[in-house]
Amino acid sequence: MNLPDVPLLSLLRERMSWLHQRQDVLSQNVANADTPGYVARDLKEQDFSDILSGETVRATTLAATDPRHISLSSRSQSRFDDVAAPDAASPNGNAVSLEEEMIKVADTQAQFQAAANLYAKAMTMMKTAIGH
Repeated sequence: MNLPDVPLLSLLRERMSWLHQRQDVLSQNVANADTPGYVARDLKEQDFSDILSGETVRATTLAATDPRHISLSSRSQSRFDDVAAPDAASPNGNAVSLEEEMIKVADTQAQFQAAANLYAKAMTMMKTAIGH
């Protein structure tokens, strides 16, 4: 089994990918803070129940060498839905609040750092377990 294909690591990579894409969307909002008619956007929050049910996690192929092994169903690749952030527009039609966007950016950065730290710790534990 390839270490990056471990379900925990796959979930963390999925989360980091979502956070990376959210950071891109938020940076576009900040960059267009003075653009007339621009509407702030954000990504639809990931639903943990969907992740647990397997709807947003990429497939992990395991070899079932015994009939008593638990089989995993094939899972589809995740989609990150872009949504318009509800906000009051300024007189020029711009709906970007720099304060709110910067709070979202800081929160996203902290969540990404936490996921990256968890990923690194999980990799270290796996390497220790296999005696590497």
